[in-house]
Amino acid sequence: MAGKLRALKIREMEDMFVPILKNCPNMVELKKIHAHIVKFSLSQSSFLVTKMVDVCNHHGETEYANLLFKRVVGPNSFLYNAMIRAYKHNRVYILAITVYKEMLGHSHGENPIIPDKFTFPFVVKSCAGIMCYDLGKQVHGHVIKFGAKSITVTENSLVEMYVKCDKLDDAHRVFEEMTERDAVSWNTLISGHVRLGQMRRARAIFEEMENKTIFSWTAIVSGYSRIGSHADALEFFRKMQMVGIEPDEISLVSVLPACAQLGALELGKWIHIYADKSGFLRNICVCNALIEMYAKCGSIDQGLSLFDQMNERDVISWSTMIVGLANHGRARDAIELFEEMQEAKIEPNIITFVGLLSACAHAGLLNEGMRYFESMKRDYNIEPGVEHYGCLVNLLGLSGRLDQALQLIKKMPMKPDSAIWGSLLSSCRTHGNLGIAATAMERLIELEPDDTGNYVLLSNLYADLGRWDGVSRMRKLMRSRSMKKTPGCSSIEVDNVVQEFASGDDTKPFSKAIHKVLKLLVMHHSRIDEDIVQFMIHDIS
Repeated sequence: MAGKLRALKIREMEDMFVPILKNCPNMVELKKIHAHIVKFSLSQSSFLVTKMVDVCNHHGETEYANLLFKRVVGPNSFLYNAMIRAYKHNRVYILAITVYKEMLGHSHGENPIIPDKFTFPFVVKSCAGIMCYDLGKQVHGHVIKFGAKSITVTENSLVEMYVKCDKLDDAHRVFEEMTERDAVSWNTLISGHVRLGQMRRARAIFEEMENKTIFSWTAIVSGYSRIGSHADALEFFRKMQMVGIEPDEISLVSVLPACAQLGALELGKWIHIYADKSGFLRNICVCNALIEMYAKCGSIDQGLSLFDQMNERDVISWSTMIVGLANHGRARDAIELFEEMQEAKIEPNIITFVGLLSACAHAGLLNEGMRYFESMKRDYNIEPGVEHYGCLVNLLGLSGRLDQALQLIKKMPMKPDSAIWGSLLSSCRTHGNLGIAATAMERLIELEPDDTGNYVLLSNLYADLGRWDGVSRMRKLMRSRSMKKTPGCSSIEVDNVVQEFASGDDTKPFSKAIHKVLKLLVMHHSRIDEDIVQFMIHDIS
């Protein structure tokens, strides 16, 4: 009887602390509450310690949570689960798995502590967090062993774990065996194929999915943008709106690179207006994507206007704007913006310096370019990459310093790519240096043996120098390798739809109509020319 009364009293005291812990605002207050719990001899209460661990989890204080956990002599499953959950939420995945192993040590005996549906999702996600496929497989076995197999949340975490470990066959097996699938199940599998660039498989799963969410649509749009299928990305973005799903910030950021690559300026402007009305311009990522779109679509002033309106800018904002100005030949503006960036105490990154060096190359600012290149390592501890060396080689080449450019290439800490040798070859044609051009061509034949552009460039250099024997040799070499020039390609945006055209391509359903219109325009132009000639003859006479 006395034992029952004591247990009842303990329960009343525990209940007294529950609302206090629930409203605990910070760790300072938690430590005060903890002192009272110790004072009332309740420090061994798994119930209260679980509540305190949850507060620690909320404030990211896993060390204090571990201190509370370790002082409990016989923690129950709720406390183990709370500790595993805290470690997982705070990305201390190894310790989450360590606590799980400790929990497994108590799964036998008179009072076993068995992992359950509240344990496995966080343990599996921890395995995914450290990308440990073998450990994840073991935990999958435990899920089956302890009877938590048919829990959707647990099975979703298993699908996610296999997807993150690039084991999509295993992910599909779990998915197919699921008795009940929700949107998370489908979206996780779709995102796995998207991440690996397997868009046909991703789209097939997407089409099979009944209740598609905005995440499903955005994943497909993002995937097509990532693999360069920009027209497909725009098509899916339009379809998403046609079925009544309104774009969110993530979907806008996913589709804007496709607009940028295709030059779909009108759609990009519509997205800007939509983002403004929806309050998405408060999101730096959306603004950065819009600035890049404007820069790549040739509307650099609109990009600059948006940049000036931003209340908060990160290094990507500054770097995107600097690169955009550089690509539009506004070198001085790019350099001035970099100086503003320094005044704003924003640390530049590798992209910032690509923009700066490109700006210097466009304007022929050799001294400034050399200074910025040296500043990378000296002032910002940034190791120049192949892109930075490429910009500097281009700058030296355009300035006529071909010998210096060649020496720089030879001293590069990494292997120069075809873009660097191609840049040097182009500069050799500009300045008529056949000797260094031959060296560059040798390397390009090794790296890009089938690129016709390099052969044409060297052939043109021979022609400029009157070396017709060299021109003939290049043409024979191209014929012997059955090389064909890559057809030119262009695109046009009409009514927010981008149409791409390749030279010699007549597969479009409206090709015949276009050719008829072109013939009419040519005939009209010819008639105008005849009228002008007749008018001039009449005027002279």
